[in-house]
Amino acid sequence: TEVLNQSQVSEFILLGLTNSRDTQFLLFALFLVIYVATIFGNLLIVVTVACTQSLNTPMYFLLGNLSFVDMTLASFATPKMIVNLIKNHKAISFAGCFTQIFLLHLLGGVEMILLVSMAYDRYVAICKPLHYTTIMNKKVCVLLVLVSWLLGFLHSGLQIPFVVHLPFCGPNVVDSIFCDLPLVSKLACIDTYIVQIVIVANSGVISLSCFFLLLISYSLIFITIRNHSSTGQSKARSTLTAHITVVILFFGPCITIYIWPSSNHSVDKFLAIFYTIITPILNPIIYTLRNKEMKTAMRKLWGAFVNSRSNT
Repeated sequence: TEVLNQSQVSEFILLGLTNSRDTQFLLFALFLVIYVATIFGNLLIVVTVACTQSLNTPMYFLLGNLSFVDMTLASFATPKMIVNLIKNHKAISFAGCFTQIFLLHLLGGVEMILLVSMAYDRYVAICKPLHYTTIMNKKVCVLLVLVSWLLGFLHSGLQIPFVVHLPFCGPNVVDSIFCDLPLVSKLACIDTYIVQIVIVANSGVISLSCFFLLLISYSLIFITIRNHSSTGQSKARSTLTAHITVVILFFGPCITIYIWPSSNHSVDKFLAIFYTIITPILNPIIYTLRNKEMKTAMRKLWGAFVNSRSNT
C-alpha cells in the first residue's frame, strides 16, 4: 500500500486500435452493434434455460452459466473501449485499470474451466451414455460451476498483487484496447522480469492445460462417434466442430499472448478483440442457432410472453 500511495500515475492512457477518426467511428458503430447483440443473445439463453423445464439438463445448465460469463466478459472492457473510440482523451483511472485486469483474468479463468466442463459433459453423454445420469447429476453440475469460479478467483487473485504494488512513476501509455497484465507491468519503473515470468507461468499454464484437456475430450469423442450410425455421426460431428471452433478462437489468442508474447502490439490488440468481443457473441450463435431444442424452447417462451401480454 505504501508503494501504491507513492505511485505518481493516477491514470493510464489506452491507445486503442487506430488513430484514424473515420475508422474509429466505423469501429464504434460495429462494436456497439456486436456488444448489444452479445448481451441480448446471451441474456436470451440464460432466461430460456432458467424458464424451460425441458432444458433442465446438465448441458443446458452449463450453457446458461457460460452465457452469463460471456455477458460479463463482454462488459468488463467493451463499453469503455466503445466510448474511448469517440473520445480524444482515452484515459482510465489506476483503480479502473486494475479492476479490468482482475475481471479479465477472473472471467477468462471461469470461461476456460466451464468450456472444459462442457466438453466433459459431452464426453460422458457420447462415450458413457448408460452412466450419464449417474455421473452428471445436479450436484456434479453445481460443483463444476463452483470450481470454475473458485479457480477463476485464484487465477486472478494470485497475479494482481505482483503488479498492483509495483512503482508506476512515469510511463502510463498502454498500447491496447484495455488494461492487461503484460503491458501494464512493463510500465513500472523497475525491472519486471520476475513478474513477467509469474504472468506466463500462471496465465500460460491455465490456458495450455485447459486447452489440452479439451483436445483429449474431443479426441475421445471423435473416436467414439466413428462407431455410431452415419446420421448420428454427422450430427455429433457438426456439433463438435462448432464447439471446437469456439475453443480455438478463445484459447488461441490467450495462449499466443501469454505463452509467446509478441513484440507486435497490433497483433496482440487484434487477438484481444477475439476473446473479449468475438467469442462472447459466437457462443449464442453456435450453441443456439444450430440447436433445435433451444430454438423450440425460445419460440415457446416467446409465444407464452406474447399471450400473457395480449391477456393483460
